[in-house]
Amino acid sequence: MDPIIFHWPAEWVADPARMLPFYARITAGLTTRGRDWRAVTIDRDGLADRIDAMPGLHVVNHGRVRHPRAWNAGIAYVYPFWHLDRDGIRAFSSIGGMAMPAVDRGAARRFAQRLRQRLVAGRTSRYGQPAEVVALPRARAAVFLQAEASRAQGETVWVDRWTMLDTVLRCVAGPVLVKPHPLDFDPATGDRLEAMAAQFPQMVVTLANIHDVIVAADRVVTINSAVGIEAFVHPRPVILCGRADFHHVAVTARDVEALVAALRAPAPQMDYDGFLWWYFGQMCLNAGAGDLVDRFLARVGA
Repeated sequence: MDPIIFHWPAEWVADPARMLPFYARITAGLTTRGRDWRAVTIDRDGLADRIDAMPGLHVVNHGRVRHPRAWNAGIAYVYPFWHLDRDGIRAFSSIGGMAMPAVDRGAARRFAQRLRQRLVAGRTSRYGQPAEVVALPRARAAVFLQAEASRAQGETVWVDRWTMLDTVLRCVAGPVLVKPHPLDFDPATGDRLEAMAAQFPQMVVTLANIHDVIVAADRVVTINSAVGIEAFVHPRPVILCGRADFHHVAVTARDVEALVAALRAPAPQMDYDGFLWWYFGQMCLNAGAGDLVDRFLARVGA
């Protein structure tokens, strides 16, 4: 059988105890099954060419490489779900190019209820959130900013964050909640938000728990942040201003004119439960599932 080669950060290769639980469970399962696997230090430059010269099936951590024997792996917005995808992870995953199929309504409802119990009731998110419950004004929209410094090179942005926010503020008369990204420590971000708040009195900047912000808003506007997925869980309608692989139950705005039209139109009814079940339950791997290793091997064709 072909060996399975994992492309990992150097510190994981040097000390496998540091690998994430997803990989720990998979590699332990492969060892139990007598499957040949090894790990190499990831080097993204010219990776496809090196894979071409290296026999085996390749799994690239946080990757976006395209090769007939390669899959890209990464957390799919909400833990414990992972992408294992030919094209890439998150915004670049192949899910974005697929049509959402018909789903089992009962299974979808139960799956979404479990997500709500864990995320909404638990007030948890991908990044740490304040425990304090904050009373926020009822808002016509909530705008969630992203940390541009950590954005993947070449990632598609249709409407940049400041144009997006300015457009929402000019279109929406009522309160607009604005939450900066928790990893954005750039003082320039705060300065610009302060200047915009002076110009637009309906703007409310908040660092409150993401779930308090979502539940207070009629709709969520973002480029392609994971908050879009979390808004589906609540559920709240979403407008996306960038490329996303979860656009299926959101309104997409590729330019300012489209964003204005989306803000002025009634929010469409979407099958959020069905999408969450299909996206996470069918298209992703659950790192905590009993059949994780079997699904991994089936996905890579091994």
